[in-house]
Amino acid sequence: MGRHGTIAGRKAAQDSKRAALFTKYARAITVAAKDGGDPEYNASLRLAIEKAKAISMPNDNINRAIKKGTGELAGETYEELKFEGYGVAGVAVIVEALTDNSNRTTSAVRSTFDKYGGNLGAPGCVSYMFSRKGIIMIEKSDDIDEDSLLETALEAGADDMIVNEDSFEIITDPSVHTDVHHALSDAGYEIAESDVEQVPSLESTPTDPADIKKLAKMIELLEDNDDVQKVYTNCSIDLYQE
Repeated sequence: MGRHGTIAGRKAAQDSKRAALFTKYARAITVAAKDGGDPEYNASLRLAIEKAKAISMPNDNINRAIKKGTGELAGETYEELKFEGYGVAGVAVIVEALTDNSNRTTSAVRSTFDKYGGNLGAPGCVSYMFSRKGIIMIEKSDDIDEDSLLETALEAGADDMIVNEDSFEIITDPSVHTDVHHALSDAGYEIAESDVEQVPSLESTPTDPADIKKLAKMIELLEDNDDVQKVYTNCSIDLYQE
């Protein structure tokens, strides 16, 4: 998803797509479980399970996804795909997918770009505008002391913390993201969101309302695709409020 908007806004968007998120998170768990089915020894799996539980994914679904990954149950083989291109008004877009049919996914993504005035480009055409960063979001509350939170995050290896309207946003290098996540969780902080994301270093600001509406619709349809895991843009406008 994009990096903009409040936690409440993003939660509302997630709630409206809960069934689709179950499918996406199940795939992520299956892929992570290929490196081992015990979350105590597989940090990626532990994080994927925590994210699934955060959206109330049933334990049966989680366990079934793990068993598919470890080979205890028959399941599909998923391939990771990454698409880069531009939406209207030159907004950079990155789409990350997990699919059992690359031709189907590529066709669907290309069609969505074309339908809403965008175009897919060659690998690397927009990724230079983004940096991979671990992002951990903690919702603001009266009982959270900003200095204590920052100290805990930095001691665990975080790079920085940004104070937003309704949240604290901890920034990490991807290599220590899970370490910082678990340190904060173990310290009693409730984590609203946590992932390694593509964070734009160069932003684009479309001004035409028609372009903004078209871009928001394109992102919405891409995210609705079961094969698509994440969509990132360098748009400085909150597309989830459009």
